[in-house]
Amino acid sequence: MKLSAARLQFQREVQQPDDQIDLARAALYLAGEEYPELEPEIYLEALAKMAAVVGDRLPAERYPLKVIQTLNQHLYEELDFRGNAQDYYDPRNSFLNQVIDRRLGIPITLALVYLEVAKRLDFPMVGIGMPGHFLIRPDFPDAGIYVDTFNRGEVLFDADCATLLSEIYQQPVTLQPQFLVPVTRQQFLTRMLVNLKLIYINRNDLQRTLAVVERLLILTPDNPLERRDRGLLHSHLNERPQAIADLEAYLDAYPEARDAAAVRQLLQELRQ
Repeated sequence: MKLSAARLQFQREVQQPDDQIDLARAALYLAGEEYPELEPEIYLEALAKMAAVVGDRLPAERYPLKVIQTLNQHLYEELDFRGNAQDYYDPRNSFLNQVIDRRLGIPITLALVYLEVAKRLDFPMVGIGMPGHFLIRPDFPDAGIYVDTFNRGEVLFDADCATLLSEIYQQPVTLQPQFLVPVTRQQFLTRMLVNLKLIYINRNDLQRTLAVVERLLILTPDNPLERRDRGLLHSHLNERPQAIADLEAYLDAYPEARDAAAVRQLLQELRQ
């Protein structure tokens, strides 16, 4: 199978050591499959311009709260970036080029914009993959503060994160330390793609779902669940040889899986 230029660029980017992956570039290469005319350099330059505006306003001593306050002023008050609560599951919310163009996104893509602008200010931040909501925080020990980029850069403390979790799940939730562990860059991209996968599944867009799963398998090639899902998609698309190969690989990895009997039955039908 011949891979698209955008797929090849994504593959090359994410196969580097994790700390060398350029998140913005990788995200733009993801978007490049949906928007073939996309020019990554235009959007990288847009991020650089945002950082330049913020940088000109910062004092020599860049205290974390001052940096965050100045970032919030430019991104949310002047550029009007905002969370797309009205149409949360619009696929455009998951593509960095569209988020920059429309100033609309979901927590993880708004976090990406924020992280990338902060990086260009030499103020590194990291993603926090809290259950149900994505946050960021400054990348230094005991930072103690988090930024909710979906809610106009609201600054949160541990107690606020616990309250937020309880609101999301509509019941009291105890904040566990693992909820606030920074994600790797590969994990960041994986979460972006999983969001997009669910959006396309709900729209019954099988071809686009398949394209997302194939990129998830670039990130996690040994993930049997994604291999299974790719096999199921191939089956629905009447691509039998590919479906059989993927579903057999899934059963080899998980012979006692809960759905093993159903997968074996499907394989039997595909072989007929």
